[in-house]
Amino acid sequence: MRIAVGLAALVALALAAGIVPPAVASTAASTAASDPSVQCRFQDARFTEISGMTYSQRHPGIVYLHNDSGGGPRIYAVDASTCRTVATLTLRGAQARDFEAIGSGRDAKGRPILWVADIGDNLNSWSEVRLLRVREPKVLRDRTLGARTFRFTYSDGPHDAEALLTDPRSTRVWIVTKKLANGSLYELPARLRSDRVNIARRIGQAPGMITDGAVSPDASRYALRDYVDASLFDGLPQGRRAGTVYLPFELQGEALTWTPDGSALLVAGERDNRLYRVPIVLR
Repeated sequence: MRIAVGLAALVALALAAGIVPPAVASTAASTAASDPSVQCRFQDARFTEISGMTYSQRHPGIVYLHNDSGGGPRIYAVDASTCRTVATLTLRGAQARDFEAIGSGRDAKGRPILWVADIGDNLNSWSEVRLLRVREPKVLRDRTLGARTFRFTYSDGPHDAEALLTDPRSTRVWIVTKKLANGSLYELPARLRSDRVNIARRIGQAPGMITDGAVSPDASRYALRDYVDASLFDGLPQGRRAGTVYLPFELQGEALTWTPDGSALLVAGERDNRLYRVPIVLR
């Protein structure tokens, strides 16, 4: 089984580099999944590069997702059972340089919020990146929402990152950088300032090639995904490694969140219209 997964990982990297045809990739990775099922298929033509996804704390059965760079400052509320787009939320004043992740949290008054991470930096060159905080709307309809922007950088210089971890019970936020062998886990200040550049400090190591992450709704675990597997950890970052969940092969699989009961992961890809449900079966 691990041989198949290893082959799938090589195929995924080769595919990202454009040197393996999709048909070959699909065959090589056919045994790398952990009994997934297709929840539904996205029909919204705007979902061209799904890069981040999170569960709603206010609306049962809803997930929020967004596109990668070029998708504009918009997030979409989607019915996770039908893949129907329920609402388009435009973020006022946001630039959306390279949206890579989204997470669910609570503000200081305990109200549900969404964090949107504008943290992509393929050349490791940006002097600062951004985190946007949005109040989760009580009513889902097409609308424009105010977003508060927090600028930050890393304590040891610029990094490319695609994964955001957020505590669903508080304002705590972590970032996981994307590196080939091993990434790093960074923690942002508990009280972010909008009038200055905040500093994210390294608190530990993370697996390589991480494309998304999410904390479970009860905050008992978190998951980090790459193009093939999801690594599970007990507790909040930096937690104890609990095991691995094999994911279905997707063309550039990047988005991950949890089902409301924490029994499964939902995953999606940039070049795949399927929303998968993957039961938590540790290997």
